[in-house]
Amino acid sequence: MTRPKHGGNLDWAASLAGCPTSSILDFSASINPLGPPESALAAIRDHLNSLVRYPDPAYRELCTALARYHDLPIEWILPGNGVAELLTWAGRELAERSTTHLLAPFFADYRRALNGFGARTREHPLDLAALALSDVSGGGLLLNNPHNPTGKLWTAREIEPFLDRFDLVVIDEAFMDFLPPERQETCIPLLEKYPNLVILRSLTKFYSLPGLRLGYALSRPDRLAKWREWRDPWPVNTLAAVASIACLRDTDFQQRAWNWLAPTRERLFQALAGFPGLYPFESVANFLLVRSDSSCLPIQEFLLKNHRILIRDCLSFPELGEHYFRVAVRTEAENQRLISALAGVNPRSAV
Repeated sequence: MTRPKHGGNLDWAASLAGCPTSSILDFSASINPLGPPESALAAIRDHLNSLVRYPDPAYRELCTALARYHDLPIEWILPGNGVAELLTWAGRELAERSTTHLLAPFFADYRRALNGFGARTREHPLDLAALALSDVSGGGLLLNNPHNPTGKLWTAREIEPFLDRFDLVVIDEAFMDFLPPERQETCIPLLEKYPNLVILRSLTKFYSLPGLRLGYALSRPDRLAKWREWRDPWPVNTLAAVASIACLRDTDFQQRAWNWLAPTRERLFQALAGFPGLYPFESVANFLLVRSDSSCLPIQEFLLKNHRILIRDCLSFPELGEHYFRVAVRTEAENQRLISALAGVNPRSAV
């Protein structure tokens, strides 16, 4: 079976480990281990009878909930079949620009979305300050904040000058929800000022609903109307829509997740940093990037075959390669299971 490009491929992991997919402890997909919220599951159960009808093509109830959540007009919101679908339309529009600029490493799906429409691209080192000092301008900019896979966060103040320099700026904020509101550096407040700004958000990672596929784009109504003309009808299924509405209203779950993440991430960071030859990166997100003195592939294989634990290799990030891996932050017990398993890795053959 071909090595996966994304995290969460449990079929591949199970084939290597020789066990059912249900036996794999997945650290490769950065999904909140506290969910899905019971409120979302209840909404799904309550709306099972709606499966006999097509969804509202305008998704008015969902858009109203998102508009209220972000204090935006409803016309500035476009739900999609995950951020992946919306990246496709962002890629199509970016391909109309002279060049799209990216900071590397970056999420592999960006390349898929841009290459699909023949976009011309230029990659830059992961240094926003250096890009600010360069003479690069015009064209498009596709930026991930918080950044995947490093977990780095740029401030909205650092990003705003680029909105004057580029014709179209698309900011993927898929992991922004993992920060409490007072720490978020979202560019949503800049939407009204800058007609060339698009923000992509996810509801599947924070609320643990990747199987339902729900994301949304925020931008000027004329742009989103154009994207609607490009896409298939009914991209969001009914159950995803009602579950998302329930999640947005679930302030108890949101607070519990914020309270859990920071201290749990710090303990996992310190534990990983305690291993000779492993160097975790500071992160604001629900994952940690780790550099290894030697190839992480034997570590990945060892963890799968001996402990049924899947970590994310970074081969899909060409700038990183096999000396890096990424792990999600999971529950205390699950994190300890990972640390205990890593303690059994032969330091000469793996770490």
